[in-house]
Amino acid sequence: MTSRELLAVALLLAPALTAVLVALVPRGLVTRVALAGALVTGGLAFALAAVALGDPNGLVVGTWIVVDPAAGLLVGVIGLVGLASVLVSPAYLSSARSSLVPASRSEPLYFVLLYCFWAILLAVPLAGNLGAAWLLVEATTAASALLVGFSGKARALEAGWKYLILTSLGLGVALLGVVLLAAGVPGGGLGALSWHALTTYSAAESGALVAYLLLLAGLAAKIGFAPVHNWLPDAHAEAPPPVSALLSAALLPAVLVVVWRCERALAPVIGVRTAESALIAFGLVSLLVAVPFLWQAMAWKRLLAYSSLEHMGVLALGIGFATPLAIAGVVIHVVGHAIAKALGFYAATPLLAHDPRAGGHEVTGIGRTRPALGASMGLSLGALSGLPPSPLFVSEVLIVAGGFEAGRSWAAAGAAVLLSLGFLGLAHALLETTVGKAHRREAGRLPGLRGVGVLAAVSLVLLLVLAAAGFWLPDTALVDALRQGIS
Repeated sequence: MTSRELLAVALLLAPALTAVLVALVPRGLVTRVALAGALVTGGLAFALAAVALGDPNGLVVGTWIVVDPAAGLLVGVIGLVGLASVLVSPAYLSSARSSLVPASRSEPLYFVLLYCFWAILLAVPLAGNLGAAWLLVEATTAASALLVGFSGKARALEAGWKYLILTSLGLGVALLGVVLLAAGVPGGGLGALSWHALTTYSAAESGALVAYLLLLAGLAAKIGFAPVHNWLPDAHAEAPPPVSALLSAALLPAVLVVVWRCERALAPVIGVRTAESALIAFGLVSLLVAVPFLWQAMAWKRLLAYSSLEHMGVLALGIGFATPLAIAGVVIHVVGHAIAKALGFYAATPLLAHDPRAGGHEVTGIGRTRPALGASMGLSLGALSGLPPSPLFVSEVLIVAGGFEAGRSWAAAGAAVLLSLGFLGLAHALLETTVGKAHRREAGRLPGLRGVGVLAAVSLVLLLVLAAAGFWLPDTALVDALRQGIS
C-alpha cells in the first residue's frame, strides 16, 4: 500500500472513529471530542489534497480506491467545509429549540450523524469503482436525511422524507445504468465497474449510451440538476445550517465528480461529443430553471438553495466544454462556491436569532441593524452572484470562454445570457439584504456571530487568492491532468 493510499485510509478512519467516540464518551466531553476529531480529519484532508494536487501525475488508481487530482480537489473542499461545520455546530445546538430526540441525547446524536455523513462524503471522490461510488452516494442519503429532519418540526420531517424518496428514486434509475455497464464489460463482476475497466465496454454502443444517460439522469437527482431538483430548496431550508453547508458545498459537487468520472470513462465508447453534450444540456436547463427563482423575494436559506441549482449548472457546463479554460473555471468554481455558500449558511444561525421570521420570509436591511452579520451575508451573496472580484466571476468567464473555444458557441452564448440574468437577481437580493428597509428585530447577543465573523474574514482572503489563481491556472499540469481523467 502506497503512502497516498495509507493517507486516504487514515482520512476515512478519522471521522468514523470520532463518531464512535462521540457516542461513547460522557455528555460533557461530546463537544470537545467532536472539535478534536474535526481538527484531525480536516488536517488529514488538507494533507491528502496537497499531495494529490501538488503532483497531479502521481496517480493511485486501484479497483476500490483512486487518488487523483479530482479526488484531491474534492477531498480538500469536503475537509474544509466539514471542519467549519463542526466548529460552528455548538452555536447551532445552543440555539436549537427542538430535535428528534430528548435534549439530553440531541448533542451526541447530532455529532454522530454529522460525522457519519462527513466520513461517507470524504469516501465518495476516493472510490475507484462505480459500484462502490453508487453505494456511498446512497449511504449519504440515509445519514443526511436524518440530519435534514433533525429539528423534529413538521416541515423539517417533510423535507427529510421528500429528500429521501426523490433521491432514492433517482439512485434507483442510476442503478439500472450500473447493471447495464457491468453486463457489458468483459469479465463481469464488481471489478468490471472500476473506472479503468469501464473503458473496455464491449457490448453495443447504444447500450453504453443508454447506461450513461440512466446514470446521468439518476445521479442528477442527487446533484440537484433541473428538472429533478425538487428536494433541494426544502432540504436546504429546513436542515441545521452546518448541515445545509455540507449538503450544498460538499455533497452536490462530490456526486458531480462521480458523473465526471463516468463521462471520462465512457466517452471513448459513446463518443466524446455525445458524452459532453448531455452534461451541457443539463447545465443549460438548470440555469434556465434557476433564474426565475433568483429574481423572487424569498427566505435566506431558500435563496441559497436555488443558487446551488445555478452553480451546479455552471459546473456541468464547464465539465461539458472540457477545454483548459473551462476546466480551470471548474476548479475555481468548486472551491469558490464551497467557501461562499458555506459562509452564507453559517450566517443563518445568528440571523434566525436576530430575526426569527427569517426562516420563512425575506430578510432586508440586516446591514443596518447588525453590520457584522450583514457584512458576512453580503460577502457570501456578493461572491455567489459573481460580483467582481469574486472568484465565481472569474470562473464563469473562463467557462463561457471555454465554451467558445470548444466550438459550442450557442451553448456558451446562452450560458452568458442566463448567468447575466442570474447575476441581476442575486445583486438585487444582495442590496435588499444588506441595505434595504430595516425592521425591528431581536436585540442582545447572537449565537455564533463571532465565529461567523472570523470565518467571513478568512473567507475573504481565500476568495481573493482564488480569484487571482484564475490568471495562471489554465496552463498548469493540474488542469491537464483533470482533462485526461484517470489514465
